Amino acid sequence: MKIVLTGFRGTGKTSVGRILADRLRIPFFDADALVERRAGMSIPEIFLQHGEAHFRALEREAIASLRTREGVISTGGGAVCDPANVADLRWHSTVFLLSAAPDLIHERIAGSARPGLTDLPPAEEVRTLLARRKEAYLGAADACIDTGTCTPREVAGMILREIGGEAGISPDEKRERDDLLVKFGLAALRETIDHNPDLRVCGIAGNPCAHSKSPLLYNRLFERFGMHYHYTRFEWPDARVIVRLANLLPVKGLSVTIPFKVDVMRHLDEVDEHAATIGATNTVVSCGGRTYGHNTDWLGVRAPLVHRHGGRAVVLGAGGAAAAAVYALLSLDMDVTVLARTRDAARRLAERFNCRWGTLEEFKGSDADVVVHATPVGMEPDTRSLLAPCDLEQKTTVFDLVYTPPETPLIRAAREAGCETIPGTEMFVHQAAEQFRLITGIAVTPELVREMLA
Repeated sequence: MKIVLTGFRGTGKTSVGRILADRLRIPFFDADALVERRAGMSIPEIFLQHGEAHFRALEREAIASLRTREGVISTGGGAVCDPANVADLRWHSTVFLLSAAPDLIHERIAGSARPGLTDLPPAEEVRTLLARRKEAYLGAADACIDTGTCTPREVAGMILREIGGEAGISPDEKRERDDLLVKFGLAALRETIDHNPDLRVCGIAGNPCAHSKSPLLYNRLFERFGMHYHYTRFEWPDARVIVRLANLLPVKGLSVTIPFKVDVMRHLDEVDEHAATIGATNTVVSCGGRTYGHNTDWLGVRAPLVHRHGGRAVVLGAGGAAAAAVYALLSLDMDVTVLARTRDAARRLAERFNCRWGTLEEFKGSDADVVVHATPVGMEPDTRSLLAPCDLEQKTTVFDLVYTPPETPLIRAAREAGCETIPGTEMFVHQAAEQFRLITGIAVTPELVREMLA
């Protein structure tokens, strides 16, 4: 058994860890103590003589040495900001994030000999670092526990109940969960969860979503990184019902696809600045009873088009994917025009980002260095292309966000016209790499994602 405790200084990791190790009769490892033994000096001395970078390198070595060890591991406050550390900590383990209010943390660590990591006053530094590390803390954790009003023994008891499967839902909620699983065609998942209390679930929420490659990708990545996770499909016509089922399951993350990228936002506790500006969410991270919305689609559009920085771009479509595309293109200083089936839809999206707009019929290939197609056209059963080869110029880069089939009618038309083409699989690869990091805290390369999809 391997249990990992993460979180800011002053959240009780060491005290809780010692109690857990004693009750479970397994070793206790304090990553900071290991660093001090390796260095032959205290952490304040390491910082004073060698700086933070040297400390982080020693921390990386200490955590790597614990990858295959059984026991309870208490990490330093900034350890999970390094995705390589997270990969080692997550290997066949359950990770608990211990948290507390900033003022309480400041009170608990006041007078510590540890040097500050910023030039800010101590209380402000705590708030700043908590905000800066929030994404990493949530991603790296399987479960989150607020230690602000609990003693270390009480927190240890919560963790023991969690790993023992005793911290589940009420009997009424369990009946509701089971009924929904049957309706979703996921009855087998019920027994899997009941027999594996430490299992975490992720899934794709959409209607339809049977075509998605996400289950194949995620389940292969979970196996590669030794994570006791399972990825499934939540296909249902109502986002509210999907969110309800997710709340009744040990769900850590959701990939959100059409038609729910906008609708799901109203059911979340927090949405990051990118998703809020785009007006669509494709990634949901759940921890400690709260849900956090993100958008990684824009990064999936941006990465393959960096070489077109400053060009003229046309976005075909006006939905959530189109909004992400506009946001990505503007981040590359492109001159963007939105074209949609109806003028009103195009105008609404374009006005949000101060772009030009028009209807699909107004497309002029000679005006575009980049064309991004962001509608479902080309996906089964609608196998049309909005553009023909004669509509396109050889100098144009055509990026079709549809990725099933891998070669869409638009991509074929663009190749016939001699254009540079970017298939939707490239968007999927880049957004999925970022999405995996948000949900698990582990960084994966686009090359690894492609390998897992092969």
